[in-house]
Amino acid sequence: MTQNSPLRPQPRFPEPDTEPFWEATKNRELKYQTCNSCSEVIFYPRAHCPSCGSLETSWNTSKGDGAVYTYSVILQSRHPAFKDLGPYALAYVDLDEGFRIMSNIVNVADPVNDISCGMRVKLNWHDQGEGEIALPMFEPA
Repeated sequence: MTQNSPLRPQPRFPEPDTEPFWEATKNRELKYQTCNSCSEVIFYPRAHCPSCGSLETSWNTSKGDGAVYTYSVILQSRHPAFKDLGPYALAYVDLDEGFRIMSNIVNVADPVNDISCGMRVKLNWHDQGEGEIALPMFEPA
């Protein structure tokens, strides 16, 4: 499912380490890397493997299924891009492919009571404008 959300701060390009990740979001693909030398799963995007230092990495596409590792509910924000969201959940999600991503949990009636650690979630894309990046967010599976 794709939804529109308020325009949030965007990455600035060129940004060689993360640009392939952000370009993939335009196609609703959640990308992560693996090391060609030691097979380590790598996320956040970077030029080298943090485990063995290799510069040889491959890009992969996540299925977008995972579980909430931990979360916090933000009750208010003064930043213009977030001020109208009301209470919203910021979470770390453990993806089934073996990496953890910080994102939002969306499509819950009450983020204080409807989210729990270990809860299964699935990917939900939020558009940032036509031709712009989309943000990977998660909703209950």
